[in-house]
Amino acid sequence: MTRYVVIGAGALGGLLAAELHTSGIESLLVARGANGEAIRAGGLRIRRPEGTDVVRVPVASGPDEASLRPDDLLVLGVKTQDVEAVLQTWSWLPVEGGGVAADLPVVTLQNGLATEEAVLRRFGEVYAATAWIAASHLSPGEVVSPSWPTVGIIWLGRHHSGTDERAEQIAADLRAARFAATAVDDIAGWKAHKLRGNITNGLDLFAGSADDVAQAAALLVAELDSVFLAASIDVVDPATAVATVPALDIGTVPGHEHRRSTWQSFARGAGSEVDYLNGEIVLLGRLHGVPTPVNETLQRALGARAAAGGSTEPIDVRLLLDPALQPI
Repeated sequence: MTRYVVIGAGALGGLLAAELHTSGIESLLVARGANGEAIRAGGLRIRRPEGTDVVRVPVASGPDEASLRPDDLLVLGVKTQDVEAVLQTWSWLPVEGGGVAADLPVVTLQNGLATEEAVLRRFGEVYAATAWIAASHLSPGEVVSPSWPTVGIIWLGRHHSGTDERAEQIAADLRAARFAATAVDDIAGWKAHKLRGNITNGLDLFAGSADDVAQAAALLVAELDSVFLAASIDVVDPATAVATVPALDIGTVPGHEHRRSTWQSFARGAGSEVDYLNGEIVLLGRLHGVPTPVNETLQRALGARAAAGGSTEPIDVRLLLDPALQPI
């Protein structure tokens, strides 16, 4: 029977490991620092609209406590900027009975388009996944999950495309764990579609009129569409995506206001993923000769903010509409 070793205990990784465990599917959550200590001491607290569940999911602080087995499946639940460090730490660890971790299948849950090729340098069996959840992680040992009974939506497939028996089994396990999960042939298109939605995540750290924020969002997406066209990157048709997305019943969790993942990272003082969201568009633009000034301005502003220690103090959104308004 497959054991899911979930590396990274943020909103998605923590919730995934806990829901698998609750559903009777073996999982091990790898959680470091204060977050890992809190989970080890008191379980993972999952705050929901109807109350709080405490899940005593098995937890390890790192690879030394994981004792990898040949039936393990690794799930990368860290942010994209932390993937390389995880790969360096985990790829060549021994597996019980022979072989190394890189012989095991791995599922990538990261936003953006950069993770899978980095993983393929070491791992031969890579399943790319894209997830939509409303969950948040702001405090050690706690995830806020306002969706019930379906806790999130996940599409997955072999990187770069295709499905197989393992992909179907992973999707079935995720469905048992209360995720609406589907194995798809064109996972690259779904990843690109998700990035099209993520490209405006950083706007949670900007403030201004509703019209200005909407204009900035439209410009960010327009630049993405231009570079995707130039780079011949196919995207799942938005109309098709909307038609196939099951509805999430999102309730209210007392005392909680949902913010997207980039804001959550700044609130926790964690590293910013903006270099792999807006920075992905900047990279593609430079490679294909397409100007991306709005994405570059957002990337630079939040990159400088992160380098200075991080803060959720709002930035004037007019900076993105006219970079001359404020030096970076």
